[in-house]
Amino acid sequence: MSDIVETLRAELGDAVETDPEVLASHARDTWVLSELDDFEGFPPAGPLAVVTPTSTAGVSTAVAVCREARVPLVTYGGGSGVCGAIRTDASSVVLSTRGLSGAVSIERDDLVASFRAGTLGIEAERSLESEGLTLGHWPQSIDLSTVGGWVATRASGQYSTAYGSIEDMLLDLEAVLPDGRVLRTQRTPRAALGPDLRHLLLGSEGTLGVVTEVGFSVRPRPEHRRTQAYSFRDFEDGIRAIRVLLQAGWRPAVVRFYDAFESKRHFESWCPDQACALIMIHEGPAALVEAQYASSQVIMEASQGDPMDPQSVDHWHETRNRVPGFREFLERGYIVDTIEVSCLWSRVAEFCELAQSAFQRVPGGVLLSAHTSHSYRSGTNLYFTFLAKPERSEDMREAYWQCWRCVLDTALKVEGSIAHHHGVGRVRRNFMAREWGDSGVSLLRSVKKTLDPEGLFNPGALLPDVVGDDFPVRQ
Repeated sequence: MSDIVETLRAELGDAVETDPEVLASHARDTWVLSELDDFEGFPPAGPLAVVTPTSTAGVSTAVAVCREARVPLVTYGGGSGVCGAIRTDASSVVLSTRGLSGAVSIERDDLVASFRAGTLGIEAERSLESEGLTLGHWPQSIDLSTVGGWVATRASGQYSTAYGSIEDMLLDLEAVLPDGRVLRTQRTPRAALGPDLRHLLLGSEGTLGVVTEVGFSVRPRPEHRRTQAYSFRDFEDGIRAIRVLLQAGWRPAVVRFYDAFESKRHFESWCPDQACALIMIHEGPAALVEAQYASSQVIMEASQGDPMDPQSVDHWHETRNRVPGFREFLERGYIVDTIEVSCLWSRVAEFCELAQSAFQRVPGGVLLSAHTSHSYRSGTNLYFTFLAKPERSEDMREAYWQCWRCVLDTALKVEGSIAHHHGVGRVRRNFMAREWGDSGVSLLRSVKKTLDPEGLFNPGALLPDVVGDDFPVRQ
């Protein structure tokens, strides 16, 4: 295997790293089971090398070398994924996109901006801000994730109710395919030229190509901004209020609604005990913001919502990206994770009830809480957080999978989706067939076989095992 490292060095020089610390830092993403492996002293094996090309041509070269040597290639952006899409072994090479960084162009008249794929989200947003623009895409990981990673995982941000998710902002992209060819789509607001080839890369998690450049439709920075907050005694009342609001045609940038437990955790100073907190941010042209604010007030109060101090929204905004690490929970014997799913409005109450009922049967289950943070005319997402403490530390993985089964089984029972915005990785891949059906999975396998016949691009992520349990205890 040392031959491929030397070949890569001959072709790409200093772009090839083999320092042990660099290899270890690119061996995985932030999936909790990978964190658990580290905690127990069994981290994934580092790759043979980390290659950081600075051009699309360099990416093509790295792809060609790995293909010729039959060596698996794992694309690494910011490493902030939480579903196990990145997990190397000692026979693989990591291709880091961080050498592909910076704005390519920002065109004010067309409201178009292009970035190289390894550009961190916050860097892209600051480039736009200096031009009086914004993308409006604010994932919790914006300081850590890359614009190419957003495409590869089909990401959604905290302001998505008004601005949409990444697929709604994407205009064009460039990518290197597994055979080394470069795909470049046209920069246009819409086309009817057969299937949309951009969607081969959207959500592909590095299995079908390496995204190297991304073009977005951007917006002027909002002229005006107002915040609102309400509490509801009943979770269903708040869900109903959001449905009425969106189906009336209003689109607050942020609409987040928390169950009683999460409301106490986030808004104890403002939300009454046992109540559920709803926060909203309206932004855009001043006239639109004021009209939306007034209509939202009428709808919320008609839906039994009680006004809450808007300072609670400021508190959320200031603290929204501060999350505790998994390690501190593991050290105390707890396993914790989040699961984001989606369903139609008419199934939300049933979803929550069935998921809670199933969770009660999990040995060591401590808590299953929920909020909704991305809503649409026809439905919403549910973002569950679970906490479990099995009696024996060696049962942590089984407890973890049982908690996931509770939520994903329920999503399928209510005909929802098992994934909203974090992607598939390794945690969901063996559940895909139950949502897509055999024909859907077969189609995905056919696409993979055509583009990557030897399965060298990010093996183990996205595609289900041919055989195996929905959730194996060990990966």
